[in-house]
Amino acid sequence: PGGGKKPIREQFDGLLARGGVMIGICNGFQLLVKMGLLPIPDGQPRVTLTHNLSGRFEDRWVTLAADPESPCVFTRGLGQLELPVRHGEGRLVAESDAVMQEIRNRHLAPLVYVDPETQKPTEAYPKNPNGSPHGIAALCDPSGRIFGLMPHPEAFSHYTNHPRWTREFLKSPPPGGEEGAGIALFRNAVQWLQNHHG
Repeated sequence: PGGGKKPIREQFDGLLARGGVMIGICNGFQLLVKMGLLPIPDGQPRVTLTHNLSGRFEDRWVTLAADPESPCVFTRGLGQLELPVRHGEGRLVAESDAVMQEIRNRHLAPLVYVDPETQKPTEAYPKNPNGSPHGIAALCDPSGRIFGLMPHPEAFSHYTNHPRWTREFLKSPPPGGEEGAGIALFRNAVQWLQNHHG
């Protein structure tokens, strides 16, 4: 039975032991927190993702800012970016104030929802689509190699994925070329792996 495959947790642990990286997007983020891999990979779920405060599914583009002090290998060198969210259960809840404080003190929230005008993290709807405290949109582990986020970087792979591309980019592609901002997270992970396992 099982075809000789190892349980998923053993496969994850093996990948991490070999120096791999892991990303969980949206439902994948939910899986990582429920397995106790984020924010501390000790198998103890210390946070969860629950219903948006709006009480409904949110499908919109949001502005995010990367924490330059985060150990996250996926967000290194990133500043502000826009990505879409598509979820009904994206609000982060910690088991205690101490866990939330540890996340903040150790910079384990590599991306936060920000108000594009003030550039500050926000809990205000709709700029924060789910009501996560401190604007937290993502988590990483202390090594920076396990990363989970609610926004969808894979959905912004080309500039034409952006809803305002005909107004902002039709005459000329954005300064970064045709690639959408979401690709940068994956490029960072590949670069980190090449540097450490090249």
